[in-house]
Amino acid sequence: MEWIELDNGFNIPQLGYGTFQLKAGEVYDNVRCALENGYRMIDTAASYFNEQEIGRAIRDSGIPREEIVISTKVWVQDTGYEQTKKAFERSLENLQTGYIDIYLIHQPYGDYYGSWKAMGELYRAGRIKAIGVCNFCTERLIDLTLNAEIPPMIDQVELHPFFQQKRLYATLPKTCRIEAWGPLNEGQRNIFANPVLKYIADRHHKTVAQVVLRWLLEQGIIAIPRSGKSDHQKENIDHSDPLTVRILNTDHIHE
Repeated sequence: MEWIELDNGFNIPQLGYGTFQLKAGEVYDNVRCALENGYRMIDTAASYFNEQEIGRAIRDSGIPREEIVISTKVWVQDTGYEQTKKAFERSLENLQTGYIDIYLIHQPYGDYYGSWKAMGELYRAGRIKAIGVCNFCTERLIDLTLNAEIPPMIDQVELHPFFQQKRLYATLPKTCRIEAWGPLNEGQRNIFANPVLKYIADRHHKTVAQVVLRWLLEQGIIAIPRSGKSDHQKENIDHSDPLTVRILNTDHIHE
């Protein structure tokens, strides 16, 4: 497992496990399986309505809490100073934990400045280890960075070979890391049969998923692929051999 250091010195796994759109009633088993397969960062959100199952899975795994990085998010309806404080406490209760490792603003809407103030206070109090945002475009990310005492440490955005976020990556503040949700395009657009990706994968005796994830990791990007199948979870986390996949940085990838 490769780890990456955030701006405040907090180290997190560079590859985590995403839980968006996992079927209700299956999240517990999926997260338990992911933890058994070696994942040590679990990403969720209040709006996923699965924090309770994830909390139980982490507790029942037998893995010490301090070895698992939990990331969750405050939803739009809870933006604002007071509402974010309340939302944070609900997430703590749902996840059955005394602290949250990574807390993100889910969308750049509503009073997210008020949310950021609340998150900064919680961070200083040691109840959050890192704070950041999700789905913030370049302009909003830079604006918040310039106007906040504590700049965002993570911006979680959609990023994959078909949507490479080149402008965001080129203008990213030094204090912030990009985290890719949907790094495998959620299996859409026939990504696993893409001729360029398949050529690279076959050449290195890897799968397309492994090639794409290695491409992200080599750029210093955090990735949170999602899978409900154990063999796919193992495949995604098994990317120990470095690859040369700079070709993906060109515009040669087509649907």
